[in-house]
Amino acid sequence: MREIVSEEALLEIVHEDEEFVVVNKVSGMLSVPGRGPEKRDCVAERVREMYPGCPEQPSVHRLDMDTSGLLVVARNTEAHRALSIQFQKRETRKRYFALLDGEVDTDSGTIELPFRLDIDNRPYQIYDPVHGKVGITHWEKVSVEAGLTRVAFIPITGRTHQLRVHSAHERGLGVPIVGDPLYGRGTGPAQMKLHAAELGFQHPRTGDELNFSSTPLF
Repeated sequence: MREIVSEEALLEIVHEDEEFVVVNKVSGMLSVPGRGPEKRDCVAERVREMYPGCPEQPSVHRLDMDTSGLLVVARNTEAHRALSIQFQKRETRKRYFALLDGEVDTDSGTIELPFRLDIDNRPYQIYDPVHGKVGITHWEKVSVEAGLTRVAFIPITGRTHQLRVHSAHERGLGVPIVGDPLYGRGTGPAQMKLHAAELGFQHPRTGDELNFSSTPLF
């Protein structure tokens, strides 16, 4: 495991080879640059600094800033293309863990909820059965701890804020993720308890099946 130290956080490399790296992102760090110089620091920029020759935009997928966990970043354009196709075709395997701010009655299920961006309140997503696109998530209750519910999510689609909306909305689980500043009671950055714990895909060059895992800190 390799780490790079910055002023704000450590960048933990779970796997590296000539084609890509897998990063265990901390909560509070951007996946890709935002607008403005104060939002340049992110996983993609740090990987480019560590591995000269990376594409200008090496990220294959993204995690929300306050979501922690596994993120794959390509080291060349061929790997970026091959990995991106797997994500677009939903051929990857992803599993998240979350701590919800309350108790969930049922034990498991599938959430299918149409939602879209609220253009008057970006980046907030709103339920819209007419114009929204459906997000699909399988979920399973893991445990209940002091009135909080630990759940595992397997997202089938990859919509913006999908797991957060599916947790909080009354047509989903009806219980927001602990620390969510948009859909729950979070009051600041790096408080949200949502972690990308498992990631699987085919190696972009060899085709070998690869699986990576990361334990949440909550």
